[in-house]
Amino acid sequence: MTGAVLSPGEAAAILFGIFFLLLALRVPVAFSLGLACLPILFIEPRLSAMMLVQETFNAYNSFILLAVPFFLLTANLMNVGGITDRLMRLSRTMVGHFPGGLAQINVVLSIFFAGISGSSTADAASQSKIFIEAQRKEGYDDSFSVAITAVSAVLAVIIPPSILMIGWGGVLTVSIGALFLAGIVPGLLIGFVQMATVHAYAKHRGYPTYPRSTWRELVVALSISIPALMTPMIIVGGKIFGWFTATESACIAVLYAAVLSLIVYREMDLKGLKEALLDTGKLAGVALFCVGTASAFGWLLAYYQIPKAILAGVGAWDMGLTTTGFFIAGVFLVVGCFLDAIQAIIIVGSILQPLAKAVAMDPVHFAMIGIVSLAFGLVTPPYGLCLMIACSIAGIRMIDALKDTFIMLLPMLGVLALVILWPAVTLFLPSLISPEFLR
Repeated sequence: MTGAVLSPGEAAAILFGIFFLLLALRVPVAFSLGLACLPILFIEPRLSAMMLVQETFNAYNSFILLAVPFFLLTANLMNVGGITDRLMRLSRTMVGHFPGGLAQINVVLSIFFAGISGSSTADAASQSKIFIEAQRKEGYDDSFSVAITAVSAVLAVIIPPSILMIGWGGVLTVSIGALFLAGIVPGLLIGFVQMATVHAYAKHRGYPTYPRSTWRELVVALSISIPALMTPMIIVGGKIFGWFTATESACIAVLYAAVLSLIVYREMDLKGLKEALLDTGKLAGVALFCVGTASAFGWLLAYYQIPKAILAGVGAWDMGLTTTGFFIAGVFLVVGCFLDAIQAIIIVGSILQPLAKAVAMDPVHFAMIGIVSLAFGLVTPPYGLCLMIACSIAGIRMIDALKDTFIMLLPMLGVLALVILWPAVTLFLPSLISPEFLR
């Protein structure tokens, strides 16, 4: 970039200065990103305010982004169509006899739900409505109920299919099939450490346990849930084996969930369908608006070569592969506290990608470090969208749930460290099933 009025440092100061000022004034993040661009567009003679609109709409001209509303619709159809209820019944027969039975069911249902919806916010909203009041009646502390519901919801963006994986693959040109495979092991490990955390809490606080289910009850619950459990296999398997694209898989997931709800389980009527469509429109509108303004912000960063200026200083640190992994995770953990994950991928992912390439980090490994780190931002203030949703439904202040939330995050951070130190945690399945997806 030559001939610009502003230097990269001046442009960065204006962009980030106004952005953080607006955040402090409690302006929504998506609007803050767009408004931060306007002074630059007025100052720079070669640019104009219309470019904010142009770059925002350019972001929507993406076939991959169509998957976002379709996966959200899949999650809503599951809720109104009785699919979630059947998965909850299966979860109870599997883990209800563990210490803290209802909270254990909460985690396992999130694992199942993650394999279908791809949206942590949809998971947090539905799980909060199901579990928080039920746990309150069984004597669970509100702070614990909110914390476990919120942290288990983050599994939806780590276990495939994940909206973050689709966004990452589209923005940074990484195989979405490889990302789907790479997220399975880290997601299950995080689910297991969450269950272990619930076990420790239940033993310490004396939370109730359900009687052990019989083998017959387990088989019956499994047989009823098999059609629902086929959904992630269809979505992920179809993408991996090349039967359809990520967007096509999302459309198929919608059709499959609709068939289950209307014909197989017969629990969704036209009123329920209308509600599912309205909720999807609201959530998708917010998510895609965020993507648009973040793209405009990211375009200005690229125009002034701000990522290159930032990395010039970081590159002088001469970090190795592992140190770079922890640095990348640290950046995403901090950024995730303030930005929506999709926005962070567009802005920060693009900045850090050259740094990962410089140390020969596999693009899929880099992606999973970023995605897992950003997932934690969904439960850390001031953004903490999943925690905010759970607190709102529970009717408590976010600050009252922070202690238990941070305690639950500690073992999850241990899984993130394992992902960084041992790349095989994420690369094993892609290299085993579809090695052509890597690099």
